[in-house]
Amino acid sequence: MLILASQSPRRRELLRSAGIAFRVVVPDVEESRGAAPRGRYADLVRRTALAKASAVAGREQGLVLAADTIVVCEGEILGKPADEGEARRMLRKLSGRRHRVYTGVALVKGARQAVDYERTEVVFRELSKKQIDWYVSTGEPMDKAGSYAIQGTGAALVRAVRGCYTNVIGLPLPKVLDLLAEFEREAGAGRPCGGKRR
Repeated sequence: MLILASQSPRRRELLRSAGIAFRVVVPDVEESRGAAPRGRYADLVRRTALAKASAVAGREQGLVLAADTIVVCEGEILGKPADEGEARRMLRKLSGRRHRVYTGVALVKGARQAVDYERTEVVFRELSKKQIDWYVSTGEPMDKAGSYAIQGTGAALVRAVRGCYTNVIGLPLPKVLDLLAEFEREAGAGRPCGGKRR
């Protein structure tokens, strides 16, 4: 059975929707925060996802899946807001602008690993102060990268999505399924699985 190294309920729901059996073991690893050299966001989320998967693989037997998601707007990484004030600031920044969602995905089993990432562009509608205050009052932004949930009430904030929709939720299912298939093929051939680097 797959081991999901995440406490995210969205990732659990996505795996269940794909019919993948798994159990959860939460890693003791910090998520991506702060800044990264411009254009190196993919490296950041891949590195963090691999650290999460490796931390769990070091103490559990089985194939471990981990992911790390960030929202990047105008060079700033928007993680999960610390409080309502920070959520409002993030939503003001996203209002009327394009941003990108990056998710690193890692599979680890013993000495074998596969790592990749997905990138999706999201365009926000222009948001008024009243709309931002209302959305924050729902509580939905508080544990979401970028302070919104596209699969929830936050869908009303979004004008367009270009790329993988499930990536914006927090787990790019097509990428995960590709990596799982690659991992299985490589295991059958007796070769190490390094994963793709895009």
